[in-house]
Amino acid sequence: MNDSLHGRVAVLLLAHGSPDNAEEIPEYLRHVTGGRPLPQPVVDEITHRYSLVGFSPLTCWTLQQSYDLARVLGVSVYVGMRNWKPFISEAIRKMAEDGVQHAIAICLAPQNSRTSVGLYRRAVESEKAPFTVDFVESWHDHPLLVKAFTERLLAAWPAACAEANAKLPVIFTAHSVPERTITEGDPYQAQAYETAELVATHAALAPEDWTFAFQSQGMSGGPWIGPTVEDTILRFKESGFAGVFVQPVGFLCDHVEVLYDIDIAFKEFAAKHNMRLWRAESLNASATLVAALADIARARLKAATMGNTA
Repeated sequence: MNDSLHGRVAVLLLAHGSPDNAEEIPEYLRHVTGGRPLPQPVVDEITHRYSLVGFSPLTCWTLQQSYDLARVLGVSVYVGMRNWKPFISEAIRKMAEDGVQHAIAICLAPQNSRTSVGLYRRAVESEKAPFTVDFVESWHDHPLLVKAFTERLLAAWPAACAEANAKLPVIFTAHSVPERTITEGDPYQAQAYETAELVATHAALAPEDWTFAFQSQGMSGGPWIGPTVEDTILRFKESGFAGVFVQPVGFLCDHVEVLYDIDIAFKEFAAKHNMRLWRAESLNASATLVAALADIARARLKAATMGNTA
């Protein structure tokens, strides 16, 4: 990036946010719900899950991704979380103080849903930043994102199959959303499946080698989309499999939905039904993931700078 652009353009990475420890859960949940109280059993269950994990590394990985992206791009990269520190409001304020005039906002949720990307966009717009913002709606099919997931899959799936002494079916997953979100036209379900399909194709998986399931369904608020991972595990058991391999393609780093839902809850569920479960490593500090983010940012920054010189 041309040195004359430094301080004028920047990238803003947006994420859900996650508390550092179980003690911060009540305050964190107030941010998630916009102050609406949740039933105490729900709060207690979420607190219990965090206590079992011990520490959610989402913020650490997101900051690492921002540092790596800044080094590759040569422009400032900021991080804003919707529900925890560093908040989006803090990032916008710091960007304004630093003299940013134009920002590329990329959600670290590649598939577009109003329950994630939509809320991030609303949070950014509500801050009325004194600079222009180019908001990336989705990047679920970016070739380098697909490559990053494929690298993680092929680094672990063959070894798991060898350990199981059998070809393990792959279950690609993404976070579930309420059914009403999809029936009202949200593209999330189709985009999540498309990401999985692209990874399967890139990894040369046969159609019978993989399937898709939604995980981490909510504890309240009506029906959420499926099929669930639990039902999918049981289906494979009925088909004669003794194990499954899970790869979440809706998450870009480790956090509670990976470290608890998959590594603890799903593994325990599988074991209860005499099944074993393996999973792919999360993208975390994947250089290919950073290359995907850089490619998206470069294209948008190029368009912005060309527009300014036209």
